[in-house]
Amino acid sequence: MKNKYIIIYDGVCNLCAGTVTFIRRRDRYAVFEFIPAQNTAIIKKIYPDINSLAAELQTIVLLKNGKVFTNSDAVLEISKHLVGLWPLVSGFKILPKIMRDWCYKYIALNRYKIFGRRDRCGLN
Repeated sequence: MKNKYIIIYDGVCNLCAGTVTFIRRRDRYAVFEFIPAQNTAIIKKIYPDINSLAAELQTIVLLKNGKVFTNSDAVLEISKHLVGLWPLVSGFKILPKIMRDWCYKYIALNRYKIFGRRDRCGLN
């Protein structure tokens, strides 16, 4: 997985699975690899300090060039690499992080209620 950006996502969440499909369709240069958060063995191989990530695995996590992006920062960073007008989404970085993350966390906390969940990961 060298030279790839790794996205760790909730593998049983319907919203997250849809997001992975959305990203894959717009990832022209195939820079992203996807790992469900439930697969801690693979995550530990890639990111040995997984204990420091444990709380973050409740959100989308982007591992890019040794940096860890979570919440709205991960979404905005991912958008930079998608085709079409999606890189413009990264302009929302001008909004205060606390506001962006509040919106992100509200959706994340209610994702199972709104979008449902699966018994197991249907991807990967």
